[in-house]
Amino acid sequence: MAELPAELYEQIALLCDEGNELLDQEQFDPALTRFSSAWKLLPEPKTDWEAAVWILTAIADAHFFREDFAAMRTPLMTAMRCDGSTDNPFLRLRLGQCLFELGELHEAANWLTGAFLLEGTKIFAADDPKYLAFIKSKLSPPPGGWPKGW
Repeated sequence: MAELPAELYEQIALLCDEGNELLDQEQFDPALTRFSSAWKLLPEPKTDWEAAVWILTAIADAHFFREDFAAMRTPLMTAMRCDGSTDNPFLRLRLGQCLFELGELHEAANWLTGAFLLEGTKIFAADDPKYLAFIKSKLSPPPGGWPKGW
C-alpha cells in the first residue's frame, strides 16, 4: 500500500490521535468528527493508502461505542477492500460484531470465527461476552471438551 507524504501523514495522525483521546473520554461524536476529517484528507483512491485501514477502523470503532451498528458497516466493508485487511483480527472482530448486532448471524459467525482463529479468546476479552459465547455455540468442541474458562 502507498504511504502518504510526511506533512499529510502528520495532519491525519494528529486528527486520529485527537479522535482516540476523545474515544477514551467517551466523547464519541466529536471523535467521529476527527476521524471523518482524517478520512476526507486522504487522496483518491482512498483505499490505496496504508492509513485507510486505521482511519476506517477508528470510524467503525466510534460507531461501535455509539451502538450505531448500521453506520459501522460501511467503513468496515470499505476497510476490507484494502490490501491485507482481511488478515486483521480486530477488523474481523468488529465486522463480526456489527453483523451480529444487525441480525446477520451466518456472516457474523464467519467473521468472528476468523478473529478467533487468528487471536484466540483474548481478542474477545474487552467486549461483551455474548460474542465469544456466540462463536463457542457455532464451533465443535475439541476432544475432551472446551478448556476451562473458555
